Amino acid sequence: MSTSSSCSSSRKSSQDSLSFSSLTDINQYGLDIDQLWSLKKTFDQFTKDPEGNISIDNIHTIYRVMNIKVTVRNLEQCLLQLGLGEDGEVDFQDFVELTSKFILVEDEETTRYELKEAFRIYDKHRQGYITTDVLKGILRELDTELTEAELEEVVTEVDEDGSGTVDFDEFMAMMTGD
Repeated sequence: MSTSSSCSSSRKSSQDSLSFSSLTDINQYGLDIDQLWSLKKTFDQFTKDPEGNISIDNIHTIYRVMNIKVTVRNLEQCLLQLGLGEDGEVDFQDFVELTSKFILVEDEETTRYELKEAFRIYDKHRQGYITTDVLKGILRELDTELTEAELEEVVTEVDEDGSGTVDFDEFMAMMTGD
C-alpha cells in the first residue's frame, strides 16, 4: 500500500498536467468523460514506471477493481487482436482502447436487457410483438410534445413492412437509433 502512495506522489506532476482536452483527445473509442476520468485514476494507481505504462499482468486486476467482467482468455485475445502489450506494457491510450471494447460491450448488453424487459411489459400477450398503437402510446409517454403527424412518421419508419406490429429488434433499433 505504501508503494502505491509513493508511486502516486512521484507521478503527481504528470497527473496534474493531464487536462480535460487531453482526455477528450485520447477518447476516440466512444467512452464518456466520466468513464475516462475513472480509467485514468485507476490506471495511475497501477503505474510504476517513469514512462507512465502499466504491466499487462495488472490489467485483469484493474478490471476486477473497476467491476469490468472479462476472462483472462478474452483479455489476452483482445490484446493480441489490437496488437497491444507486445512489450509487456501498455500506455494510457492503449489501455483506453482496450478497456473501451469491454465497457461498450457491457453497456450494449445492459441496454439490450433493459429494453427487452421494457418490451415485455408492453407485449402483454407474449406474442413477440407490440402493435403500432401501443408503440404510439410509448412514444407519447416518452415525449408529450410529439404531434400525431410526428408519431405517424416514427411508426411508419419503425414498421417498415407495414404489418401494424413492431417486434423486439425493430423496437430496439428505434430506441437505440441503430
